[in-house]
Amino acid sequence: MTEEKYSKEKVLWSKKYTDKLMAFAITRPENYQFKPGQFSRIGLPEDSGFIWRAYSIASSQNEDFLEYYVVLIEEGAMSQRLSQIKEGDEVLLDKTAFGFLLPERFESGKNLVMLATGSGIAPFLSQLKLAALWEQFDKIVLVHSVSYQDELISSELVNKLHDYPELASVLTRLQFVPVVTRNEVEGAFKERVPALITSGQLEQKIGFEFTSEDTRFLICGNPKMVQDTFKSLLDRGFAMHRNRLPGQIIMENGF
Repeated sequence: MTEEKYSKEKVLWSKKYTDKLMAFAITRPENYQFKPGQFSRIGLPEDSGFIWRAYSIASSQNEDFLEYYVVLIEEGAMSQRLSQIKEGDEVLLDKTAFGFLLPERFESGKNLVMLATGSGIAPFLSQLKLAALWEQFDKIVLVHSVSYQDELISSELVNKLHDYPELASVLTRLQFVPVVTRNEVEGAFKERVPALITSGQLEQKIGFEFTSEDTRFLICGNPKMVQDTFKSLLDRGFAMHRNRLPGQIIMENGF
């Protein structure tokens, strides 16, 4: 990548929640624009060049920093470097944001269901801070699935939404549904997200039926979860949303 396509940014903070899950934030250039749901390309030095990876943005459009959540991959080249970053370190930021996991693409619908695993929750955290999202939908459900209880940082992150005064009047319309597949956790489902959709347990929990007229789905997470959840929704009669053929599902693999 040529230098005119990226900027050099500073790490503001980094935090490791577990050996496999971390978060970090970097400075945001004044002219850096993105839509909630999009991702950045981040670069770090590797040998004589740089290694680049894509990470969904968790911060809001109005914040002067860019925040990311990352699942660290064992022996992954980028993961090994990211796990060592600290305040003051320099990273590269592609000047262009990417991605189409955008609820504004839906032309209709009353209820929005966000389905995430691991760091796939990041774009949804950014979207939940967007006033336009709450104007678009009457009810919003956030489902976050992890393997172990210590990875369920979403409870803390959802609570932080209350720190945004502009959301005070709308957060009562948000339902948060935790899923922990390898631990027994009180108040959390243990089944995988696709199974919860197929069995109807998710609808029973949130209190309304999924319909093609009213329900829209955003899916982000590991590829296996995304594909299996997509299939479970297809089996229920829902369809992928396309620009010329409106549907009920938009999905993206987590980064």
